[in-house]
Parts: sequence; structure tokens; C-alpha cells
Amino acid sequence: MPVPLLDVNAQNLPLQEELRETFDRVLQSGRFIMGEEMEAFESEVAQMVGAKHAISVSSGTDAILLALMALEIGPGDEVLCPSFTFFATAGCIARTGATPVFVDSCPVCFNIDVNDAKRKLSSKTKAIIPVHLFGQSAAMDEVLAFAGENSLRVIEDGAQAIGAKYKGKAVGTLGDFGTYSFFPSKNLGGFGDAGMLVTNDSQLAEKALMLRNHGMQPKYYHKYVGGNFRCDALQAALLRVKLREYHHYTAKRQANAEYYLEHLLRIDGIEQASASDCGCFEQQNAQLKASQAKLVLPVAYEYNEHIWNQFTIRVLDGKREALRQYLIESGIGCDTYYPVPLHQQECFSGLASTGLPICEQLAGEVISIPIYPELTKEQKDEVIEAITDFIAAD
Repeated sequence: MPVPLLDVNAQNLPLQEELRETFDRVLQSGRFIMGEEMEAFESEVAQMVGAKHAISVSSGTDAILLALMALEIGPGDEVLCPSFTFFATAGCIARTGATPVFVDSCPVCFNIDVNDAKRKLSSKTKAIIPVHLFGQSAAMDEVLAFAGENSLRVIEDGAQAIGAKYKGKAVGTLGDFGTYSFFPSKNLGGFGDAGMLVTNDSQLAEKALMLRNHGMQPKYYHKYVGGNFRCDALQAALLRVKLREYHHYTAKRQANAEYYLEHLLRIDGIEQASASDCGCFEQQNAQLKASQAKLVLPVAYEYNEHIWNQFTIRVLDGKREALRQYLIESGIGCDTYYPVPLHQQECFSGLASTGLPICEQLAGEVISIPIYPELTKEQKDEVIEAITDFIAAD
């Protein structure tokens, strides 16, 4: 049977009756922008992640932009961010007039390399945005120590990681701000665009609330030039339905990841990177070459709670496109996150950029396979069989 990369209907349709009842409730209320549904959703998310304040917004992208605006990041400022991530991270920095300064990645967990961030620090650096890529936390102790030593603001991009934890604490709650996305493909996927900004700083929360709604407080009195980042009441209401099921979704994704790891590691030519190799690029490459590895499986660090937004494999020796084509022909959904690092994007061609060898290598190696909660055992076995056959034929 075909195995899609993601099947949103497999998750949403079992909730169809309750979702329709929720729609009718919002319809009858006549309140479609912000309001009680949004406030209830914010309270529930804040409680789930352990944040003092949660501010729902129009998208995960707008959450990042709103955080930057609240921190008064603008022209002349530099913000450190990984190059190996989705465009919104750096795009929002550029939209404020500030300059994104691109940082290399860890080859094991795919997250920001704090040692490289230290090399990119300048007198203009005002903030750092660690991205919790694919559902696993970045090295937040190192990020926060570096930021504290240099008076930098920290915005956690948790678009792919709501509910993930770092040493027992929810990602997004460790820096000045945390941002989440509810794009339909995310672990808590909505029915269009929506996002969330969280913080434990009451003054920052108050400012962000005003900036979310044109810098206005009270009505028609504008203290700041803000934006229209308001959340639709319908999105908030529908997401509340799914939020009640979220711990089940996470547990199933984690079980799917364990199943892949257990079975794929039995195959000659497939290895899992050692967590002790984090940041040791040359050492890891040498070990993989010596072992004649063909595929490298992802790692969940023991102190993290990984929520597996993606299960991302590294395909060595230039065989990524061959595997991608083989999976597609076998009816297996897959995709490349991300084929072009941000520092190589045309829109950032005018920025000075030193070599970022790890993220450039990752961009040529990575491929993600289905990991969504509703995968059946038969579907997972099909994915494993297809990868096994590809390795055997290589």
C-alpha cells in the first residue's frame, strides 16, 4: 500500500464530529477574531508547556517576527541563527531590517553549533535564535550561557517542537521568547495558519500583546507601530480539540521512531551516530567512512524528549537522490528538509558568509521518511523493506 509522508485526514477525520460541533459553536457565537476561544487555547498551551504567558498569533512565522519586534531588534543589529532550517527563521530577521548571521550545525542533532555562533559574534550582535529542528531541543545550556555572557536576547524557534523538552523543561520556555507553529503538517496541526508566542516575562508579554494588534491599547490608541498578527477564533477552537489528544500523538510518534531504529539498525550499512560525536564533524565522518556506513539514523539525546516532527536520515556517498527516487517509485512518501541552506539562498546573496561545511553537507544528505502518529505496522514495515532493498542493491 502507498505510505504518504503525512496523512492529515488520518488524524483529523476521527475527530470530525467534535470538530464540526466546535465549528458550529464558534459560528453561533459570532466572535471570529480573538475572544474566549483564543484565550482558553492560550491558557491551555501555557499550562501544557509551563509558560507564564502564551500569546496566540496568525502563524509561526509571525510569532518569530513579533518576538523580534517586542525585543526592538532592527536596522544595524545582527541576529545569530542556523543556516540549516526553514526560511522563516532568517526571513523574519531580515524583515525587521536586522541582519541574519548564519551559523553552522551539529551533524548529529542538526541543531545550531554554539561554538560556531561564538565565532560569529560581533559588537552588533543583539540576539540568537536556536531552532529546535525536527522536534529535538538545541543545546540550550550552551546557548543560554553564551547569550548571558554577551547580553544577547534568546528567541527559541520551536515551530517543530511544541511539547519537546530539554532536561525536563519545555522548549520555548527557556529563552526570552519561544515560538510555535500550528501549520497543518506540524505535530499539533491546525486547519490553516496559526502560531503561538510564549514568555515568562510579563513586560515582554504586555508589549507583544499590543504589537499583535497594531500596537493598540486601548482601542484606537497606538503606543507602537505593530502588526495584524491576530489569531482566528475558529483556529483556536479547533486546535483545542486536538490539544486534548496531543500527548497520544507524541507517544505514537516516539513509538514509531523506536520501531524504525530497532529494525533499521539490524541492516548492514546502516548506523546511528553516537551522541558523543555532537560537534565532532571530522571525527564522525572518519568513523562512518571506516565502518562503510551508507545511511545514518537520527539520535534522540537521553536528556531530551524528542517529539519527532521528522525522522531524518543522512544518506552518504552522494546517494540521497537515488534513495529518494527509489522510495517514490515504491510508493513511500519522503522529502528533503532542507535542500539549500539559507546562506546559499538568492535573497541572502548580498550577505557576507563564511563557509558552513556541516550544514552544506547535511543539505546534500538528508531525507525524511513518514513518522506521523497514525502509521500502521504494515506501513512502517513497507518503509523499512524499501530501505533494506535499496541498501542491498547498492
